[in-house]
Amino acid sequence: MPLFDALGNTLNEKSWDMHRNNSLASDKNGRVPDFVFLAHVVDMSSAMHGPFINRSMSSMPYYTRIYMLPFLPISFLVMLIMWAKSKTFLLSFYNLRGLLHQTWLVPRFGFQYFLPFAAEGINKQIEEAILRADRMGVKVISLAALNKNEALNGGGTLFVNKHPNLKVRVVHGNTLTAAVILNDLPKDVTEVFLTGATSKLGRAIALYLCRKGVRVLMLTLSAERFKNIQTEAPAEFQNNLVQVTKYQAAQNCKTWIVGKWITPREQKFAPPGAHFHQFVVPPVFQFRRDCTYGDLAAMRLPEDVQGLGVCEYTMERGVVHACHAGGVVHSLEGWTHHEVGAIDVERIDPVWEAAMKYGFKPISNAD
Repeated sequence: MPLFDALGNTLNEKSWDMHRNNSLASDKNGRVPDFVFLAHVVDMSSAMHGPFINRSMSSMPYYTRIYMLPFLPISFLVMLIMWAKSKTFLLSFYNLRGLLHQTWLVPRFGFQYFLPFAAEGINKQIEEAILRADRMGVKVISLAALNKNEALNGGGTLFVNKHPNLKVRVVHGNTLTAAVILNDLPKDVTEVFLTGATSKLGRAIALYLCRKGVRVLMLTLSAERFKNIQTEAPAEFQNNLVQVTKYQAAQNCKTWIVGKWITPREQKFAPPGAHFHQFVVPPVFQFRRDCTYGDLAAMRLPEDVQGLGVCEYTMERGVVHACHAGGVVHSLEGWTHHEVGAIDVERIDPVWEAAMKYGFKPISNAD
């Protein structure tokens, strides 16, 4: 491994120059990826989960390893260097149906996305990655996690509006995320309690369920944002959307959909036997022993996937976040539209059906 070559002074002096030249010319001499998942670093600890640090460790789901904690100061130093100089780089790849899929990494850590003065630099990194993908001939680039934050770039809308002639399709993949959550609900559900109700995913889930006759208790303090979503629903279903401002309103509701982190104290208002579906990161603390908790929306890649060498964060190998799977489906289907901004509720079912057609399996039903 390069790390041990460097420590043992056995590294070929030409290796770094060769790697740099190959990376810069990848769009000229190498195989062009068909799909790119544009991720970012989560935190100091998970930064050491990369395949270039320890292949064995990265081939297993991430968790905090005590023996790696002494290396956190080094991780912090690397973060500073990446913040100052680094550009988006290739993290991993795999092949599916003869197509090359790559994960590129924006050299920014999760906390940096919440620093107001860092927003412009982050968007510049994302924009440069999109333009690079466009020049290379990539078909679809999918924005992961905070790279599609509404407050940051409108779920990718900023880049599509700024560059209207993009050939690469920019997607956030959240349509499939919504589909995974909705298809995990009991078929006979009549009422749900929804937190994060006015977020991108919360809005789509509420509008979809109300059309199915499900009563949705939407937790939000903003009457204006609630009203805006309610008026999007067909008139005959608008009464199925109910604004609530306190967790006590859900004390008789056994189906909770959590899109905003809730404390153990807030979980106490759920009745015994309640199930917590969730699309919040990080997942909520599993405090209630008399309730059950769902996993984050994720899907297992089709069985014919090849070349998987690393795990995607805390997922087992072969399992990816639903938004990642959504980008893959977009690529396999050859769809020519961008999937940015608000989720089109009308497309939730078609995207789900396409995922099933290609052999994706929601993680709760994968085994």
